[in-house]
Amino acid sequence: MDFFTTIKDAAWTFIQGNWMNAIMWVIGGVLIYLAIKKEMEPTLLLPIGFGAILVNLPGSTIANEGQIIKLLYDIGIANEFFPLVLFIGIGAMIDFGPVLTNPKLMLFGAAAQFGIFFTLSMATLLNDIGIEFSALEAASISIIGAADGPTSIVVARELLGSDSRLFGPIVVAAYSYMALVPIIQRPVVKLITTKKERLIRMEYKQRDVSKTTRILFPIIITAVVGFVAPDGLPLIGCLMFGNLIRECGVLNSLSETAQKVLANLITIFLGISIAATMKAEAFLHPNTLIVLGLGLVAFIFDTVGGVFFAKFINLFTKKKINPMIGACGISAFPMSARVIHKMGQEEDNQNFLLMHAIGANVSGQIASVVAGGLILSIFMQFPR
Repeated sequence: MDFFTTIKDAAWTFIQGNWMNAIMWVIGGVLIYLAIKKEMEPTLLLPIGFGAILVNLPGSTIANEGQIIKLLYDIGIANEFFPLVLFIGIGAMIDFGPVLTNPKLMLFGAAAQFGIFFTLSMATLLNDIGIEFSALEAASISIIGAADGPTSIVVARELLGSDSRLFGPIVVAAYSYMALVPIIQRPVVKLITTKKERLIRMEYKQRDVSKTTRILFPIIITAVVGFVAPDGLPLIGCLMFGNLIRECGVLNSLSETAQKVLANLITIFLGISIAATMKAEAFLHPNTLIVLGLGLVAFIFDTVGGVFFAKFINLFTKKKINPMIGACGISAFPMSARVIHKMGQEEDNQNFLLMHAIGANVSGQIASVVAGGLILSIFMQFPR
């Protein structure tokens, strides 16, 4: 009995002296639980969660200068290599056919970026109540609403630098909320739509999209974004290059490699290297909770913006749009499309919204990059 009492007392003394590290172990454990038990973005949340525990173990130096996690971080995140290369793999995965079949779905991608600019205003207004964020910090926090991890990494790194205290919470929030899309979007969509609206059926007509159109689309989009938001060109360029590899028809082996081997490898390195930003002394800060809260606001208002835009269009059209489709305009592909399709099936098992939802979802992928480019173009001129 004395032995167990001694062990218990020693453990309690250790936890008291390292309570911040213990909190990070809990956070890491929660991320691992969500990845394994709930299957929420396991390819990212599992390595992030394990890394959070790893860098906060007593005496751990694995994230110190010259050690493996710090090396991966410096090579892949501090210089934006991992998120940009990952975008090549994502581009190779995406079929833009649904949006090329129905181009008006691109409007939902634009409307669902509302959360970014709403959160930017919210973060700025917090200064009035004593919670101070600089213009660059507010802009970096707002980009969580892009629902796109790589975009959040690139924008936050460019505006704040990778050594900023807020960089880690922004990246972790972006990926965590992407994984929580099914939990966040369902109640929000149900709250702001009626049963009658959720029962709206949308006819889908399969049309063949020519190979020429599929090849020209990524090239044209890259050129347009280059003019509109040149600071977003690295992101959109990598995304569309990956899609061009997919659609050109002569690089099938490269396309398959980009979709599977490249994307999976970079995702592993990206997830574990994010842990370098999750040391307890840097991560556990009052502003971390505020960043997480504002990130949630961004996701919610992305959904609200897309749904209400669909409602607005329905005021002027004979063929009604199911407003739930608007929620798919975020960049969280394909989780959001699956959630909305499933919600439509729950209301009416003969209501097939998947292709419409996918079209809006891939539009959101483009729109989030454009929004990130616009944020960079506006705020890069501000002093850091």
